[in-house]
Amino acid sequence: MHPRNSPALAKRAAGRLVLAAVLAALAACATKHPQDTTPTVKSLESRIFPLAPDQGVTANDEATIAAYREYLKKAPQDAQRPEAMRRLGDLEMDKADSRLAGGAANDKTGAAPPPPGAAPAAGAPAPAAPIDAKAPPVASAPAAGKGAIAAPPGATAGAGSDAQNYLGAVTMYLELLKSYPNAPDNDKVLYQLAHAYELSGRLEEALKVLDRLVRDYPQTGMIDEAHFRRGELMFAMRNYRGAEQAYATVLAMPTHTPYYERALYMHGWSLYKQDRLEEALQSFFGVLDLKLIARDADVELDAVAGLSRADRELVEDTLRVVSLSLENLQGAESIPPYMGSALRRDYEYRIYRQLGELYLAQERVKDAADTFMAFVRRYPTHNQAPVLEARVIEIYQQSGFDNLVLGAKREYVERYGLHSEFHKTNRAAWKDTLPRLKSYLSELARHDHAAAQKSHASADYQAAAGYYRQFIETFHKDPEAAQANFLLAELLFEDKRYGEAAVEYEKSAYHYLPHAKSADAGYAALLAYAEQEKAATPAERGAIVHASIESALRFADAFPADPRDGPVLANAAERLYALHDLDWAPTVAQRVLKLNPPAPAPQQRTAWKVIGLAAFDSGAFDKAEQAYSELVARTPAGDPERAELTERLAASVYKQGEQARAQGRLRDAVADFDRVGVVAPGSPIRTAAQFDAAAVLIALHDWPAAARSLEDFRQRYPKSPLVDEAGDKLALVYSESGQWAQAGAEFERVAGRKGDDKIARGALWQAAELYEKAARPAAGAAGAGATSAEGAAAATAAATRVYERYVQQYPEPLEPAIEARSRLARLATEQGNAARAQSWTRQLLQAELAGGAGRTERTRYLGANAALALAQGPYEEFHKVALVEPLKKQLALKKSRMEEVLKAYATAADYGVAEVSTAATYHTAEVYHEFGQSLMSSERPKGLSGDELEQYNVLLEEQSFPFEEKAIAMHEANVRHSAEGIYDQWIRRSFVALAQLRPLRYGKTETSEDSIDAIR
Repeated sequence: MHPRNSPALAKRAAGRLVLAAVLAALAACATKHPQDTTPTVKSLESRIFPLAPDQGVTANDEATIAAYREYLKKAPQDAQRPEAMRRLGDLEMDKADSRLAGGAANDKTGAAPPPPGAAPAAGAPAPAAPIDAKAPPVASAPAAGKGAIAAPPGATAGAGSDAQNYLGAVTMYLELLKSYPNAPDNDKVLYQLAHAYELSGRLEEALKVLDRLVRDYPQTGMIDEAHFRRGELMFAMRNYRGAEQAYATVLAMPTHTPYYERALYMHGWSLYKQDRLEEALQSFFGVLDLKLIARDADVELDAVAGLSRADRELVEDTLRVVSLSLENLQGAESIPPYMGSALRRDYEYRIYRQLGELYLAQERVKDAADTFMAFVRRYPTHNQAPVLEARVIEIYQQSGFDNLVLGAKREYVERYGLHSEFHKTNRAAWKDTLPRLKSYLSELARHDHAAAQKSHASADYQAAAGYYRQFIETFHKDPEAAQANFLLAELLFEDKRYGEAAVEYEKSAYHYLPHAKSADAGYAALLAYAEQEKAATPAERGAIVHASIESALRFADAFPADPRDGPVLANAAERLYALHDLDWAPTVAQRVLKLNPPAPAPQQRTAWKVIGLAAFDSGAFDKAEQAYSELVARTPAGDPERAELTERLAASVYKQGEQARAQGRLRDAVADFDRVGVVAPGSPIRTAAQFDAAAVLIALHDWPAAARSLEDFRQRYPKSPLVDEAGDKLALVYSESGQWAQAGAEFERVAGRKGDDKIARGALWQAAELYEKAARPAAGAAGAGATSAEGAAAATAAATRVYERYVQQYPEPLEPAIEARSRLARLATEQGNAARAQSWTRQLLQAELAGGAGRTERTRYLGANAALALAQGPYEEFHKVALVEPLKKQLALKKSRMEEVLKAYATAADYGVAEVSTAATYHTAEVYHEFGQSLMSSERPKGLSGDELEQYNVLLEEQSFPFEEKAIAMHEANVRHSAEGIYDQWIRRSFVALAQLRPLRYGKTETSEDSIDAIR
């Protein structure tokens, strides 16, 4: 603190002067000792003087001033005179300050201002500058121990009394400077003189003195304060350019002085007053940097830690002038260029907020809102972004801009909702938005819901749904979430989005604590599923039905006393059955029957029906019988449904028979099948039941009972589709019981039906075979199938008739047709009808040879045998011809017959059937041999001489020799088959023939045969 500012200065000044005088006298009067040096102040430092306790100095300003004046009169040459003059000047200043302070204490406010020129406590604030004008602020600087600070710039001391008050001080300072121009403390004197001028209202003189001070004493310790006071004086005198330079000088000093902050602030004002707003803002932002960087950015200024009241007021003033500057530039658009430093983001939002509030004070609502939103859009995740955006909404509300309010709330919800970037990056600040989010989401959802109900536009429904969903997701633990969920479901239902509606109804009903709409929501979910199902594709319907059923069961579980449980459970049971859920469907149906109070009769009937259907489908046919018995008993006789229920009852009994049959309980199966006629005598199922009972009897080999049942069936149900199959089964029963003719008749009946030719053909063939079997009396002798001779003849005739019918109706496929001809030939032979037998044999051969692609190994075999058999006739005709006179004619005939028989045997041999080929080859060889022998034994012409006869015999021998050679060759060809593994009677007989024809080679027949046998 500057000495002038010490409260005890005046009272202690006289004492100090007295002490100084005493010390001087002591120095003058001291006796010099030879060993002592001249006493100095330094030598006094090492001395110890006993001092009496300080009794204090009793003095007042007037007495002190008088004492100083007396001292100056009496010591005109004293070395302390300059200091005394300066002290006297300071006392005059104190006296003037006290006088002014005393006068101010008597004004009408009753508040005593600080003494003129007195510095406020460190950090004391300056009064704020008016926000609506470019008025200079009242400047001050912190006390720094360098003298009093100037009065506020622009203040003008009265030229009268104030000037008179400080006249003594001015006079003394001027005299001191004149008398002692080189005194060491003249810089302080100049400073005090300037201050006295300033307080006297003589600002120009004060400025000149300060100019002299900074010029003559550039190294003075008060240089920073002197330049600052120069700036203050020039600012007060509206010399803003000079003030700017003076403040800039303070700012440029190498060390950070106590006047730096205030100089920076006033430097900005100096530029501001020159309309150099961009430059001014640089200084103002410098002030804000000093006070706000690294301080809490999310609280009001009065709550910022470490910010004194003076600092806060300085910041507030600075923010105001910054707002004024920005308003005169481009408003919020001018802020970003000054925010290049990331550090300034600590207070950037305050700039936007202050500017916005300025606009509001000017009733520029739109500009205020735009300013707040400019910050929000620039820093959407800043802690204060939602605060400023909420302020925008308040502004619109207060101004009556309803449409803007609505849009602003939408934007707020979008920017700070649960899925916003703000929520992701700023969870702590996001919690502060929850009250507004809750209010806005609810308002927006209800507004858009109401709009959708009027417009029926899908876009409105979707918008409302979006807000409901956000509300529910954000506030899912809030009691209002359940109601919001219900309203969302209602909205989706109105928009025909039934699937989504069902899900939301279920959430409202079951995901929250019970509320007024819980049961209604649960039931509404079922209605939504029903509507959804109506519009679903077949592929979608299954999943919807399943979800609906689950919802219905959930409803019944959650609301057991609800009167809608009966219909809901009955419907669920039916739908479960439709989904073929045979476990749950009857279980749910049983719940219907157990409801208390009982479910209505229609729902009970539905439950019994589901139980019956499910039991039937799951194979529990005894339970199904029980359920349908209940239903039949509960259904009046005239009810059209009774017939259907009776059929289901019959089916349940019938299925028990099938089940018993499958399990091998065949007698039980017959009993159940028979019981169908008891429980439902008029049921069509009875037909199948009786038929199946017969089938089971067949399985039991109870042929008599099976035959009786089938015969009764055919008689009772002649038009049944099963009547033909009953005949088939009768055929089997007759066959198994040895009644071949009856079985044949049944198969012949089967063959007569219209339908599948393959089946008819097979049945006709089987009928013929059964007739054949019946034609053999020995086959069933002493048994049920025993046949009399008359019966056998009738059966043979029937077999012949059926085979002939077969050949006529089914010439193809070739093999069975050829087989039928073979059997016809055999039957004709057995009946002694050789001509008929030969006819069928010839037909067989002709058909086989013409068979083409239908020929098989079997047809070839039968054809070969037929050809062999047919060769027997030509052979017999050949054999009958004897070579007798007329020999020429007989020889020609014999030869012609030989060619026919050889051709017949060649046809048989060409088939390549081994046993037929060997036979044909053997017979061919024998025909040649017989022809040769016939020649040798032919009748000799009569009248030949002995020589002629001998010559004739030689000639016959020559003629017969080639035929004998051919016979040998054919036999040899035949026996060569033995090397191929073929050895039958015809080869054996060829060996025998060769032994006779060539005994030297084949005479050892037994050895050859043994060898061949060995080889085989």
